[in-house]
Amino acid sequence: GPPKIGVFAMATMSHIQHPEMASCEIPMVDSCVIDGVSEEDAMELWEERRIACVREGRYEEADAAAARIWQIRQTEEHQRRKELESQQMAERIGIEGLHAKELGEFNEAWETKCTEFEAHAGQLQNCLAERQRADHQAYLERMWIDTEPKAPRWSKELLNTRKIQETLVKLKKYAEAADTKARADELEDRERNMWKARREIKVQALEEQYLHKQHLEMKGLLKRIQSSRDEYQAARKAELEQTLQRHLNMTVQLESRHKVAQQKTGQQRRLSSGQRLTPRIGEKDLGFSHKRALLGSIAGGS
Repeated sequence: GPPKIGVFAMATMSHIQHPEMASCEIPMVDSCVIDGVSEEDAMELWEERRIACVREGRYEEADAAAARIWQIRQTEEHQRRKELESQQMAERIGIEGLHAKELGEFNEAWETKCTEFEAHAGQLQNCLAERQRADHQAYLERMWIDTEPKAPRWSKELLNTRKIQETLVKLKKYAEAADTKARADELEDRERNMWKARREIKVQALEEQYLHKQHLEMKGLLKRIQSSRDEYQAARKAELEQTLQRHLNMTVQLESRHKVAQQKTGQQRRLSSGQRLTPRIGEKDLGFSHKRALLGSIAGGS
């Protein structure tokens, strides 16, 4: 229902000569509260009092009535300002709450995306590394089988020494054959070791080339992963900037609306401060006699 309005007056009775009503008594009481009377009606009652006092030459009472009207208006404006400030503060808090919620959901969503991305990137690296280890082992085994020369190529000196050894055996010159065999074995060991050393160097060179190729393959994968990671970060930054800009726009628009509302309230306050209500006889909302009866009932109860 309508708020309680404080109406302050002097504890006295006066006679008002109204154009439409003769010898109307309007009671005046101290610090009374009228239930069910709006601010406008309360000010109208006091304005009627002020006009009547001016008409009858009771200027001090008229000044007191004008002061009461000013107080009611000030109270009303103060209440409206408080309500407007509370409403605007609630709107600001609401926007900040929505923004905080949006940021929380944004960070949570992107943390999930980044976690999934890093897990997938780690899986790709592990899979490639495992495949490269298996390929490397298979490649080495194949190189040791296929790399030329697959067997030692004996020198003419070794081949001639073996022939001499065979000839001495046929001639049953076993002592000389043993010495020749010893020289041939020594020469064969030396040439076999040289063959192994050269073959190892060749296989090692091929292995280094193969490992370099695998390194480039892994490097390419890591580069693609980093490129995707950078794209993720750029997309996250762009989306965050959009979110912050949207919040900033909403805040600016809200503050603009608040400023307009405050300006309107100020204009209404300035307009109302210069207004003087005149008696409105016979209005269908609350007539003069009804208002008179209200004051009379209050005076009777005081």
